Amino acid sequence: MTEHKNGSAALSGRGVLEITGPDRKDFLQGLLTNDINSLSPGHPLYAAMLTPQGKYLFDFLIFEDGEALYLDCEKARAADLLRRLTMYKLRARVDIADASDKWTVIAAWGSDAITPPDGCISAEDPRHPDLGLRILCPAEVAMDLSPGDETGYNAHRLGLGIPDGPRDFEVEKLLILEGNVAELNGVSFKKGCYVGQELTARMNYRGKVRKRLLPVTIDGALPEPGTAIVKDGKQLGDIRSGQGSRAIALLRVEDIEDGGTYECGDARVTVHVPEWLRDKVNP
Repeated sequence: MTEHKNGSAALSGRGVLEITGPDRKDFLQGLLTNDINSLSPGHPLYAAMLTPQGKYLFDFLIFEDGEALYLDCEKARAADLLRRLTMYKLRARVDIADASDKWTVIAAWGSDAITPPDGCISAEDPRHPDLGLRILCPAEVAMDLSPGDETGYNAHRLGLGIPDGPRDFEVEKLLILEGNVAELNGVSFKKGCYVGQELTARMNYRGKVRKRLLPVTIDGALPEPGTAIVKDGKQLGDIRSGQGSRAIALLRVEDIEDGGTYECGDARVTVHVPEWLRDKVNP
């Protein structure tokens, strides 16, 4: 399904939080789904924050550079994430600031990807090898790089079946394993406790993830997010983010099959289970 095999894009919808202070890693360890001790310069982490019931709140990439950690997050909700982190701060020796005006987030993939200049923080996207580089570039430097817009990147991620934050994860409703965060290297099942850990661990142990975010192709006009996907009058799930003839959908895995075609408003959608999810979804 993958197109746009080469390219770069400035991701205008992404913001950056900066966390400094001697307790920065210990502070995050009890809040995030991933093991912050696996983070190192050049090796970022994908992680999420959950409600106590294991529902999605935020997801982000974390970079380490010098004495600071940088959270590549959704810009529209960066202030909400900052408030949530500040609420948990208590006596931890950390400082948290919104640095979105200082950085431009860039995705670069394929053989024609741009080379990050000096001053940028860059590494391979930890979620999937074909996503390529994720780059935090000083805003003034990014202006000279002339990356493309987000159209190519969205086509690329949709072709890979990679969800995109709250456009696909319904805040405080989606269970984190339904969003494939574990398969995208965003959950550690070996670390200690974190907020929402109990239900997440139980679901993983029992192997019961009844719904999954899956890529679909569209025959017809792209349905609005939330449009029901049905077969013989039975709702199987609903559509989430999309572009052109591709989208992400939340579907009950026991009710669908790879290559199956179903009704969605005035369109029809065909499910394509990506290779990295084949052992988790009924073929």
